[in-house]
Amino acid sequence: MELLAKSSFSFLHGSSLPEDLFTRAVELGHKTIGLVDHMGFYGSARAHHTAQKHGIRAIVGATLESLPLSGKSFTISQLPVLCQSRQGYQNLSQLLTRCHCAPESLHWEEHSLSGLHAVLTPESFVKLTRQKLLASAIALKELFGPHNVSLALFRHHRRGEERRNQLMRDLGEHLKLPLLASNAPLYAKPQNRLLTDAFTCLREKTTLDDAGRRLEMNGERFLKSPVELQQLFSAYPEAARHAYELSERCAFSLENLGYRFPRFRDPETNELLSDEAQHETLRNRVVFGLKTRFKKVSPQHRQQVSHELSTIRQLGFSGYFLIVWDLVRFARSHGILCQGRGSAANSLVCYALGVTSVDPVAGGLLFERFLSENRQSWPDIDIDFPSGERREFVIQYLFQKYAPRGAAMTANVITYKPRSAFREMSKVLGFPETIANRFTELCASPKVQDTKQEKPPEELSMDNYYPRSQVMDLADTIERSGVPANHPRFNALLQLYHDILHSPRHLGQHSGGMVFCDDGLDHIVPLQPAAMPGRTVLQWDKDDCEDLGIVKVDLLGLGMLAAMEDALRICEQRGRPVDLAKIPKDDPATYDLLCRADTVGTFQVESRAQMATLPIMQPKTFYDLAIQVAIIRPGPIVGDLVHPYLNRRTGREAIEYIHPSFEPILKRTLGVPLFQEQVLRMAMEIANFTGVEADYLRKAMSFKRSDERMMEISQKLQARMAKKNIPKEAQERVVQSIGAFSLYGFPESHAISFALIAYASCWLKQHRAAEFFCGLINNQPMGFYSVNTLIQDARRHGVRTKPVSLNESMIETTVIDDATLRLGFHRLKGIRSHTNERILEERSQFRFTSLNDFLHRVAPNKKERRTLAAIGALNELPEIENRRDALWQSEQLPFDDLFAKKENSKEKVLEMMQPDERLETDFTLQGASLGPHPMRLWRQAQRDSKLVTSDDLKRLWHGTPLSIAGMVICRQRPGTAKGHCFISLEDEYGIANLFVPRKTFKHFRLTIISESFLLCQGRLQITEGRQPTIYITSVSPLAKAPGMASSSHDFH
Repeated sequence: MELLAKSSFSFLHGSSLPEDLFTRAVELGHKTIGLVDHMGFYGSARAHHTAQKHGIRAIVGATLESLPLSGKSFTISQLPVLCQSRQGYQNLSQLLTRCHCAPESLHWEEHSLSGLHAVLTPESFVKLTRQKLLASAIALKELFGPHNVSLALFRHHRRGEERRNQLMRDLGEHLKLPLLASNAPLYAKPQNRLLTDAFTCLREKTTLDDAGRRLEMNGERFLKSPVELQQLFSAYPEAARHAYELSERCAFSLENLGYRFPRFRDPETNELLSDEAQHETLRNRVVFGLKTRFKKVSPQHRQQVSHELSTIRQLGFSGYFLIVWDLVRFARSHGILCQGRGSAANSLVCYALGVTSVDPVAGGLLFERFLSENRQSWPDIDIDFPSGERREFVIQYLFQKYAPRGAAMTANVITYKPRSAFREMSKVLGFPETIANRFTELCASPKVQDTKQEKPPEELSMDNYYPRSQVMDLADTIERSGVPANHPRFNALLQLYHDILHSPRHLGQHSGGMVFCDDGLDHIVPLQPAAMPGRTVLQWDKDDCEDLGIVKVDLLGLGMLAAMEDALRICEQRGRPVDLAKIPKDDPATYDLLCRADTVGTFQVESRAQMATLPIMQPKTFYDLAIQVAIIRPGPIVGDLVHPYLNRRTGREAIEYIHPSFEPILKRTLGVPLFQEQVLRMAMEIANFTGVEADYLRKAMSFKRSDERMMEISQKLQARMAKKNIPKEAQERVVQSIGAFSLYGFPESHAISFALIAYASCWLKQHRAAEFFCGLINNQPMGFYSVNTLIQDARRHGVRTKPVSLNESMIETTVIDDATLRLGFHRLKGIRSHTNERILEERSQFRFTSLNDFLHRVAPNKKERRTLAAIGALNELPEIENRRDALWQSEQLPFDDLFAKKENSKEKVLEMMQPDERLETDFTLQGASLGPHPMRLWRQAQRDSKLVTSDDLKRLWHGTPLSIAGMVICRQRPGTAKGHCFISLEDEYGIANLFVPRKTFKHFRLTIISESFLLCQGRLQITEGRQPTIYITSVSPLAKAPGMASSSHDFH
């Protein structure tokens, strides 16, 4: 056994993932491994899962850092501590939490240390001396107990090592402390040593050339077999024997974590309810909710809710549903728009409680996808809130409700991606920063591989989640970055790049996943401060939590919900309120808008791919829209499922069901498995999967860590199908469909929940355009399009936007009437919030009558004066003629200045701004222009131009060669697109969609990614649905283009 291993979750100390360490341990014959990562249990959940899988034990521990000792002038630099019992685990978890959250008030010696075992090692001090070792050992013996301290011996074949080991041995005999044999491995295999040295360089902020003695002296810190350890410590048999004895004493496992989801409190008495009382309260709430939802509850609904309540009671989840209901109730009581989504939409109980907005009985949704008696994990409920302050208000409610340590965000493990991996490893190898900068520029896709093969691999995995033929060649990219293949460090760079890729870099926080309990989460897992004030984050990610039975509720932020909430508020203020629950789901005008792809600014259906598909799909019902939301996803796209569905919908392809038994499952989607629920039911039907096995398949399809689980379940699936004599071709098609969903499984319930918001956003755009665009502008950035594009689209819908005005604008953009918006001060860059508030406060007394009146009462600084003048916000003041006049006058001394001229002389000093100057100023100061489109100005200056416009495309024939120019508003380079690029160009008439094939993109890459205005040559392609797309053959910068443009929203 090995008790002092460290993984890459020691962050720059170890270099192997816990999974790799424990898999290697099994190969070597170990029965027990202790993981003691620095300052946390970060990798312990993964270690536990891998150990369980292979039938060995994972001992939980951590290495404490920089521990002061009372009355001593030195600190213990590193102290590995092992958990012997659950009490010890809880004590160490709380101690780690204190170290992270309140280090200034930490008195660790006063903390309970029972159930823990401390190990003094040769690395416990920066400089090891006999005096430090003796004083520390005596202190630790008093703190942990005489039988809970060991002295570690290392044998790494380093100079002076035997002297240190003898020192430990003498001390052990003197204080009656046992010796512990350990190789203290930092990596799994000898070949991992180079990455360990690279991590040392990153930690010490140096290069391999300059690291010197800070690097390990040799490559002995790998995980060694029990036989090798026995031979290594043959001179210290008592140390090896004690290691075995200590491993037996450390009986705690994460199986015995002791987590319990909090019970619901009675709203009136604030007392915790018993299980029976919780279920009765839930039943009453559901009955009340059904009566609210339906005028008359149908027998089918009664039967379904009875079944669900029985299942919930049997599984003991009543309190969970009540707590989620309370969370939604709290949000809505404060006027916060929210909606549950995901598999919770399959539940009639969730619908009755108001958590979701989908009637699962009417939609034919499968409750067992959400919850079943065979399911061994907690249900997963995701709730969408408006992003920003409103969602944070709800999150803080939970932090306060379960204070002080009862709630935390789940972690998000930030790993090394291609660009960061290359940047850090090139730095370690001493390459100049310009090399990494060039590599970043050349990366055309989010993943770069070292292969030149053209055929995609048979297996798709998270280590290769973009097929290799669809991305750039790594070695070629490195050469083009400035490192030739014959460079002596080229191969080292390649090796380090691959070794570090996907290794943990640091801990972030999940976008909205929260965990809470009654007794304090710091008993369960260490907590640490999040980057955002007022938040804490636990040391495990969502998959770790699910593996260990820790319940997570997702409080996710949607920008569209924030925009819709604003739009609904404005509608109510203007006397024409809208109740989203009551808008008709069969509004012809809304479906017409969808069919003509007039969806700029809407939710989920605004992307180029969605807009290209909508005219083909021609959605006429709500379920059509749910399918539309689902088919433009990585899962269906990789699985080649989109076009078969559209072909069958349009009658060009016959409907077939892969296997006859699938017809009832796939009938609604014309024989094409688009939804996760369908895949689960297919597996249950064709391979006799049980509910537990189907749930395991569900987890595997959503598991983002590796493809191991997916491969395991696919093999079982094929074996079962073979037993039932399913034809080989059908087997392969089933496995292919499931393999695609392992990358992105989209549940039907999720699609329906998103379709509700998508439909509502389209309805608002059609019937409340002014309020809709106002809400969008007030909640940027979000979606695919900039504010400038939204303003242009609003203009095409009969809604014009007025500029910022000192006497008329509010802080946010406002609606003047059904056809007019007024930009708010929030759009201006460089104006302090204090100044905005001061303007409104002074204006509430009486309007500004002159420039001097404004300057005197508000006292803006010089930058603010110039911004307001340049953008035209002062133009309505009586003495201001134009923007340049405002700039000139705002630079003069105020009227009450001692040296100001008393006579009111006025002379015309400067000419007014030209249109192109106003345009540049608008984009610079507010990110959008309300004047003529930049391309209109360009066309007026280039009257001999023969370029087509976006409007002309509707009247040209398929295959017509053409040249087109415009402002780039969106570039997309998705990994699933085989390296091709999609560009949206905007001109004064609308948006043109461009397709840039991979070769063309590689040739014109720098122009495409760096220029704001492009001139493109190609030929017109009229796709299905009469959607024009331009196939690009050549790209160049637009000559004499306007100086400024709105920022492009680029997606990789």
